[in-house]
Amino acid sequence: MNIWLTMLFGGILTFAMRFSIIYLAQHITLPNRVQRALRYVPPAVLSAIIAPAILLPNGTLDLHLSNTRLLAGLVAIVVAWFTRHTLLTILAGMAALFLLNWLL
Repeated sequence: MNIWLTMLFGGILTFAMRFSIIYLAQHITLPNRVQRALRYVPPAVLSAIIAPAILLPNGTLDLHLSNTRLLAGLVAIVVAWFTRHTLLTILAGMAALFLLNWLL
């Protein structure tokens, strides 16, 4: 029974913290400098998640042409650069990874 109370309390606490931020955000106007800085958060977080998966596939730095994740990442970067289309970038990167893994 103790584990269920802990899980319930943790869920309520998590909900309360997130709800309070959402509720307060409606009533607070952030300075322009902070708003501009917050625009860089999603790319920074995605880079922190994706870069290790591409550059460190086996736990060590792998910049060789045999690294299919790196090559597929380069394909995705090129597609993103020219199309600026998120779904197309994801599909191109996944297709390139699938084809490179199949060929190599």
